[in-house]
Amino acid sequence: MMKTALTIAGSDSSGGAGIQADLKTMTMNGVFAMSAITALTAQNTTGVTGIFNVTPEFLKAQLDAVFTDIFPDAVKIGMVSNGELILAIGETLKEYQARHIVVDPVMVATSGAALLEPDAVKILKEKLLPLAEVITPNIPETQILWGRGIHSAEEMEQAAKEISKAYGCNVLCKGGHSLNDANDVLAETDGTVTWFVGTRVDNPNTHGTGCTLSSAIAANLAKGYDLKEAVKRAKEYITQALEAGLDLGKGSGPMDHTLGGVNTAKWLNHEKEV
Repeated sequence: MMKTALTIAGSDSSGGAGIQADLKTMTMNGVFAMSAITALTAQNTTGVTGIFNVTPEFLKAQLDAVFTDIFPDAVKIGMVSNGELILAIGETLKEYQARHIVVDPVMVATSGAALLEPDAVKILKEKLLPLAEVITPNIPETQILWGRGIHSAEEMEQAAKEISKAYGCNVLCKGGHSLNDANDVLAETDGTVTWFVGTRVDNPNTHGTGCTLSSAIAANLAKGYDLKEAVKRAKEYITQALEAGLDLGKGSGPMDHTLGGVNTAKWLNHEKEV
């Protein structure tokens, strides 16, 4: 039977990030993808010009519709812009005893602007992070969760370990932002630390990389891979998506989730064989 995964996130009208990237990624990684939309956004490769949040009640209605019919084998949570929506997600996931929860704590825009108010960050920490099997913060988000600046690989590792201990979840601290580039560190709740050395791809079009990585991890957890293997496979996928060299839009464009088209069949066959 085909495995299933649910993404809970905002819609990206330009198709490179958010719900759209999540659905493409999950499909390419061999699971049936479903969605619950937290917000509509007006955005493209140059930025976000508008956000229209759904109500907590309607978000819960979407989640109820999914969980009572096609129970997801994994759940990815992306952009959630306010505390009320975070509470609705947390309460509903606990109600249904959701499994394999991946939280991509979207807290800071590429421009550096905060996307969550302080009270929403507090609710995220208290209500969602403890439910997660793994969280996937980038460097700015890790700094917010840790409460300190990160300037080295050693501090990346220390931050991941301390955040894991504080919230009782595994933490994948992603490199980038001029630090460690494509290298990520996973701190697990048992104290194990694993570095994943990535391939640096010379491609400025990185819109949606965070959404894509977390969705690929969720898809592989849904298929029964352990966390380390799920991360490894997710990084392989995102590297190929970047290597496809798609170039769209006037700003930081999207990756090619179909891996350049000609590689789609090869990747899907790889998924079936593994």
